[in-house]
This record gives sequence, C-alpha cells and structure tokens, in this order.
Amino acid sequence: MAETSTKPYLIRAIYEWCNDNGFTPYLAVAVDERTQVPREHVKAGEIVLNVSPMATNRLSLGNDLIAFQARFGGVARELSIPIENVSAIYARENGHGMAFDVPKPSAIAETPAATPAPSPAPRPLSLAPAVAPVLDLGAPPVPPAPSGDAAEPPAGDEPPPDGGTPRGGRPRLTRVK
Repeated sequence: MAETSTKPYLIRAIYEWCNDNGFTPYLAVAVDERTQVPREHVKAGEIVLNVSPMATNRLSLGNDLIAFQARFGGVARELSIPIENVSAIYARENGHGMAFDVPKPSAIAETPAATPAPSPAPRPLSLAPAVAPVLDLGAPPVPPAPSGDAAEPPAGDEPPPDGGTPRGGRPRLTRVK
C-alpha cells in the first residue's frame, strides 16, 4: 500500500489554525486543466483564493481534492482543486503558513489520476503582511498627516521603506529555513 501524503493534513492543520486565531486562510493554487476555478481570475497560471468559512460554502478539504462553492461577482461557482496543485496556504493578515512544491503544469497533466506522484516535503513560509488598517480602540486618535509632499504615499508598485507589501500588490514570499 502506498504511503499517504502529508500535504492534505498540513493544509487542514494550517486552515484550522487560521480559523482558530481569527485569520483569513488563503490558498495559492497552480491552475491546470484539472483545476476547476473561474479562469477569468487566473493570473500567470495561478489563482489565490479566500477559503474562510464566510467566503465558502460546503468546503471539503479531502486527501485528494479541495472542493467548495464560492461567489465571484455575486455568482455562486463550484470550485475543485487537486491537492497536488496547492502551492501555499497562509493567513492573509500576517502571511504565516506553508508553501509546497508543485510539479510543473506539463508534469501535472501527465500524472495519471490512479497513481498520484509523491508529494515533495512542504516548507514553512512567511509572507510580508498585507497593508491593512489597524483598529486599536484603546489608543488615542492619530492626528491627520500634514499636507504637502511629505504626506503623499509612495508612487507605483515600489516597496514601502518598511519592507512591507507594495501598494495594491501581493505579499512577497520569504522563505524561512
């Protein structure tokens, strides 16, 4: 009997950890012909999905497949993602999670469904936290920023000086060894 991959168990564990801590779990998925996702949202062969309980319906995190229903533009869609296509699961708020090696699209397409390829060992990941407003009800109000050049945000997709996420961009992956 073939050994079961640890990948689906780790995905479920990070998903549960995110929910237990009030974080929003996101899946990064390599898209191929077996991946059933809205193609209009796929960029560079990848899609990032919010899989929180509020964003999904009938979520099933199985050993071979992740299946759920989600709304895109107000329209409910059925999604189906082979476990081997999941490249990462992480918390949106702090970027903590785990990344996985995913076979190249041609290798994924050539893998017969009856004999799945062994999953490579997962590696921990840390994503730079997304730029999000912070609400601290105990802190005094912050005075408005002075007008003029000093108050303007950085232009374009240049990374901010604090090393965070570029304005409007996606978090950068940082490998932790």
